[in-house]
Amino acid sequence: MGLTKFIFYKILGWKIRGQFNPELKKCIVIVVPHTSWHDFYVGVFVRRISKVKIHWVGKKELFKWPFGYYFKWMGGSPLDRTSGQNKVEAIASIFKKKDEFRLTLAPEGTRKKVDTWKSGYYFIAMEANVPIIPVAFDYSTKTVTINEPFYPTGNFEADTKTLRSYYDGVVGKVPEYS
Repeated sequence: MGLTKFIFYKILGWKIRGQFNPELKKCIVIVVPHTSWHDFYVGVFVRRISKVKIHWVGKKELFKWPFGYYFKWMGGSPLDRTSGQNKVEAIASIFKKKDEFRLTLAPEGTRKKVDTWKSGYYFIAMEANVPIIPVAFDYSTKTVTINEPFYPTGNFEADTKTLRSYYDGVVGKVPEYS
């Protein structure tokens, strides 16, 4: 057992249910609930253990010296977030430019409790013609669940209801924000 697995499984006590299909090179990975900065390192462990590249986007300013190289190495792609930009189209174009791009997003858009998800993840998936993989970080059971790919139908309300059902009973690091 490698160091990453030892820390994740033995010291931190987490487990992973399900797996990413390495043949699926492009998708949106939604991680819910996103309630704490702790989600970042849990995700880094899962990415390392699964041996599947997982990506993210961040404001282009993050990718300057001295941290730009590190953020790109960690799977980051710069995004111009100035007003007036169509972020859905901009992110969908990243999918078109890359042979492999599995974009992780938190549809809540914040670490605080929300009643509704932001819709960007969905419309990016539709524009880029990629499936959505629902992933749950359940801190109550210390289980990361990687679900099967979900292919959006174009019916946002019905698809969102289906996707949200994957997270029934899942508790985030900060339970009151779940």
